[in-house]
Amino acid sequence: MRLPRMITVTLAGLAVLLPVTACSSDEPAGGAAPQASESATPTEEPTPENLHPFTGQPADKMKPVLAVKIENTAAGKPQMGLKSADIVYVTQVEAGLTRLIAVFSSKIPAKIGPVRSARITDLHVAPMFGEPAFAYSGAQTKMLPFIAEASLHDVSDSRVPGAYYREPGRYAPYNLFARPKKLLAAARQASKAGDIGFTFGDPPAEGGVDRTSYTVKWPAARFTFRWSEDEKQWLIWQDGKKDVAAEGGQLGASTVVIQYTKTERSEFHDSNQSYTPLVKTVGKGSAIVLRDGKAYKARWERESEEGGTTFTTQSGEPMNFAPGQVWVALASRKPVTP
Repeated sequence: MRLPRMITVTLAGLAVLLPVTACSSDEPAGGAAPQASESATPTEEPTPENLHPFTGQPADKMKPVLAVKIENTAAGKPQMGLKSADIVYVTQVEAGLTRLIAVFSSKIPAKIGPVRSARITDLHVAPMFGEPAFAYSGAQTKMLPFIAEASLHDVSDSRVPGAYYREPGRYAPYNLFARPKKLLAAARQASKAGDIGFTFGDPPAEGGVDRTSYTVKWPAARFTFRWSEDEKQWLIWQDGKKDVAAEGGQLGASTVVIQYTKTERSEFHDSNQSYTPLVKTVGKGSAIVLRDGKAYKARWERESEEGGTTFTTQSGEPMNFAPGQVWVALASRKPVTP
């Protein structure tokens, strides 16, 4: 399976970035072929090897990966730093609410937050990125041994306290923010960005339907993604309100993936005996991919925790994403509170 996927990435990149110039059989008067300008210099287009595997955008080199657990309720908004993320995962937590896993590599913001506590689902998503640096604020005591054995570099507030600070004007626990450069400096062995199964390029020729908005629901949270033709992005609303960044402007993504997964009760629960959901990201299932103002039915597959997640069309062709930031909503067609 790995070999075909790598070939797919290469072909998809060439399809977008190396378009062939259309030829014409018409010639100027006199039959002379047009002469190339002596001052014109050829320009090099990025090759697939120069594209970032998380965004499909040009990248000079692959940098270490940082994953950060971010608060996602009204009390923690507006969030800071998300605009710089390559990928943002929306995951269900206790009581049917959601939190985010923001993945950074190509761009590193100055600050990010609010940083919140880890969940068991995070430890199953992380191995897809090798051994990334993972920033979070605390975890249940009985989950600490799982974190210690997980495929990640722990840069939590207890391990790297100097990388965290309390943001003025906010109240605890929603005021803990981090400085990503300091986090990465404490995890110099963190894996660099690599293939995680995503492909970027032209959209499928068939299968897409025009869509101006798409809503995804969890038991106690609701996201709506609305296409903006002016911004060429899916702008984000949460619980009926614009999702605005602390830096200004509304959050949005070039591609949104609604990855339908199985969610079950884990062995962990909070002080109110509300069980922590475990989102199953290894296996296969259905998905909806939003790009360029269209919605595409797709399939996803992840063979192992160390492997990436591939997305294909219903006919089995690669489901290319639009270059840019990707949001992945880990959802369920019939969401329940474990």
